[in-house]
Amino acid sequence: MGFKKGESSSASKNNEKKKTAPSSTKDDSEPVRKIGGGPGRKQPKRAETYSVYIYRVLKQVHPETGISKRSMSIMNSFINDIFEKISLEAAKLVRYNKKQTLSSREVQTAVRLLLPGELAKHAVSEGTKAVTKYTSV
Repeated sequence: MGFKKGESSSASKNNEKKKTAPSSTKDDSEPVRKIGGGPGRKQPKRAETYSVYIYRVLKQVHPETGISKRSMSIMNSFINDIFEKISLEAAKLVRYNKKQTLSSREVQTAVRLLLPGELAKHAVSEGTKAVTKYTSV
């Protein structure tokens, strides 16, 4: 062990004591960054659309027909609008009946109230079929 000029063995022991692990209660370290992207950068959220499903239905009904981007955008807006109206109406029904849970029954009633005649019947039948398929799996 070599000592510097004016340093004793007791001074080197004091330095060794100071070299202990930092206290875990102290939080002076940098915040932990998530992997990927730059510092603080967040990727923009991708807009979810129904375009894939609209296209599938179009091909089932008219296999030879295509659809433009503008028409697809209009159809997507239409579906979002209808779903919003159905959900708002179903939520109202839940409140009117002083319930806490929105069930398929409220959604079905909302569809019957919002859609006219034959369209409501078809929508209810398709919805019932989808719920049955979902619950059987």
